[in-house]
Amino acid sequence: MALPLLSIFLFSSLTLFSLTESKLNIDYYNKTCPQFDKIIQQIVVDKQLAAPTTAAGALRLFFHDCMVGGCDASLLISSNSFSQSERDTDINLSLPGDAYDVVTRAKTALELQCPGIVSCADILAVATRDLITMVGGPFYSIRLGRKDSFESYAKDVEGHIARPNMTMDTIINMFASKNLNVQEMVALVGAHTIGFSHCSEFRKRLFKFSQTSESDPTMNPTYVQALQTLCGNNTKDMAAFNDVMTPGKFDNMYFINLQKGLGLLASDQAMIYDQRTKPFVELYAKDQDAFFKAFTHAMEKVSVYQVKLGKMGEVRRRCDIVNQLLVNPNKKIGG
Repeated sequence: MALPLLSIFLFSSLTLFSLTESKLNIDYYNKTCPQFDKIIQQIVVDKQLAAPTTAAGALRLFFHDCMVGGCDASLLISSNSFSQSERDTDINLSLPGDAYDVVTRAKTALELQCPGIVSCADILAVATRDLITMVGGPFYSIRLGRKDSFESYAKDVEGHIARPNMTMDTIINMFASKNLNVQEMVALVGAHTIGFSHCSEFRKRLFKFSQTSESDPTMNPTYVQALQTLCGNNTKDMAAFNDVMTPGKFDNMYFINLQKGLGLLASDQAMIYDQRTKPFVELYAKDQDAFFKAFTHAMEKVSVYQVKLGKMGEVRRRCDIVNQLLVNPNKKIGG
């Protein structure tokens, strides 16, 4: 079954680029900023070595940005006294500062080397890819030339990013609205092979789960006990690795864990029981190469989702503020 599933996925991926997206180019900065790749790689290596959770944070940051209005760095914009941006909605408050910092550092270095040339959106896309590769994940090509958005609206976030308590129907439909099918969804959720989640995101699975069970019966009992100890004081700031076995390595262990009841989030564990997602969980648990190929194509597809080109956006001088606000601080940037 694995070969037909993967073949269908790879065939469909050949048609993922629209005419607009084809204007992006892998060699976009070769002449205007030839040190682009080298500068980002150096920043990424230094940051990941100093803060090992950077890779997971950047991957979440990239995905949260792209799923709301496309890959346009709108999530990087800070709120101001007039309005709240995407960055400060509740679901984005847990995004780690290290993820923002690696983009800021890269932007600062690139502005010194080639001012006004490289967009924050492209920096985020490439830094994320390089960080994934650094922790053992697959390398994939990224088409460049995205522009940064002019605005960021907090009200636009809800309903575009999956939450742990959502049903599988809701999550599948959410991904479908971004032209991502079930296989692509499962591959992308496999990003949980790195990173962590706070107790508040999975605590309901551990205590007073139902009238007949204290904890979620789909979870491994030993795993439950360890998590109950961790989260027993109802401390929201405590966190657990999404992949308890190889938390710092990008591999297929996440899918193997789901088969053993070691899925941390309810929405993740549900994928092993839903007949639409189960075949892909089993495929990726058995074949890491299949997971890497599927993840690569899915990330390539996400990375060109509703990108802004030409006058649809700008190259921000600072990633946290639109250019007009540098001149006019009182301009409203969100709703």
